[in-house]
Amino acid sequence: MTGRDCDIAIVGGGLSGGLIALALAQLRPELGTLLIEAGDQLGGNHRWSWFKSDLEPAGEDLLAPFRKMEWSGGYEVHFPAYTRELHADYRSLASPDFAATLERELQQGAILTNTQVTALDPAGITLADDRRISARCVIDCRGISQTSALQGGWQVFMGRHMRTPTPHGVTTPIIMDATVEQLDGYRFVYVLPLGAHDLFIEDTYYQDSPVLDRSALSARLDEYAAAHGWAGELVGHETGVLPVITGGDFAAYQTAHRSSGVAMAGARGGFVHPLTSYTVPIAVNVALAIAQDADLPGDQLAAKLEAMARSHWSSTGFYRMLGRILFGAAKPAERYGVFQRFYRLKEPLIERFYAARSTLADQARVLTGNPPVPISSAIGALLTSSPSLDDPNRKTPS
Repeated sequence: MTGRDCDIAIVGGGLSGGLIALALAQLRPELGTLLIEAGDQLGGNHRWSWFKSDLEPAGEDLLAPFRKMEWSGGYEVHFPAYTRELHADYRSLASPDFAATLERELQQGAILTNTQVTALDPAGITLADDRRISARCVIDCRGISQTSALQGGWQVFMGRHMRTPTPHGVTTPIIMDATVEQLDGYRFVYVLPLGAHDLFIEDTYYQDSPVLDRSALSARLDEYAAAHGWAGELVGHETGVLPVITGGDFAAYQTAHRSSGVAMAGARGGFVHPLTSYTVPIAVNVALAIAQDADLPGDQLAAKLEAMARSHWSSTGFYRMLGRILFGAAKPAERYGVFQRFYRLKEPLIERFYAARSTLADQARVLTGNPPVPISSAIGALLTSSPSLDDPNRKTPS
């Protein structure tokens, strides 16, 4: 390592940072890698899910060490107009299993938790206690810190892991149950059977503001569980507020987050699905790309990732357009109709959509046929800029 503390320093131990560190450990074990996380556990308090078809073989290999839930019997969606069973295999990974696997797979001493980083530069990082860690390459995976350059709405959710004293009877995941009362935007409940007595239940909203009312969402989860005859012990919970990006100035966004010569990955780098927040396949691909070019000097890797991010922004414009229609053309209580129509389409199209790999034919099929919103409203939404994500005056349409 030629006198440096490490070859590659990764700042931020969430999904992206953790997968980059794992890819380097698998493909370039001779490199010295440090993974630095401000919190007390890698991955925070989250659950990440994906379809098996989202990943190429190399991606499957990367995720192979993780203990994860796997369902091979398909999944369900529930809407006011119908219930549908789909056949794709589904996967889910909880952050405690994410952290435990990384602690086992990475080299001893490669993980620093409860460690605050105050400055990054091409030659290393500075910690809150003024310690200096030198590195050939620094990768910033700390998440989005400024949103003024981006436009859109928000995905707000509260999840609960409960353990029932008797078998709950749920055998397949319910990816969307939109038969619930539509409040504050498009609302659906997400249910994963983690075992015969364990359920993960999440109440999710596509809404115009980032406000998360913990008391209200907790009460609604209680109501949903009671309506299905589920009761039991609360094992864990999580909450989240994620941007649903419908537009903006991506060059300005990159400028706002850039530290010269420092590479950016994860949400900070712009590597997100702008509409669904299904980021596992994107994070996997970025981690593998970094491992393949791990010998690049830091400034060259930074330039490479910025170019990849611009390409990703360009290729995901279709999903931002749909987001503008969702938020701008449909009244909050009627937004479920957009997804209700979407889930009538063919399964391969749906799977490619979540992996952000929709073909031109897919895009045409999504946009044609019986529209779920008035055409005039859709056109108006496309011709009107969405509010900035940090606009304090944004209003919810009636």
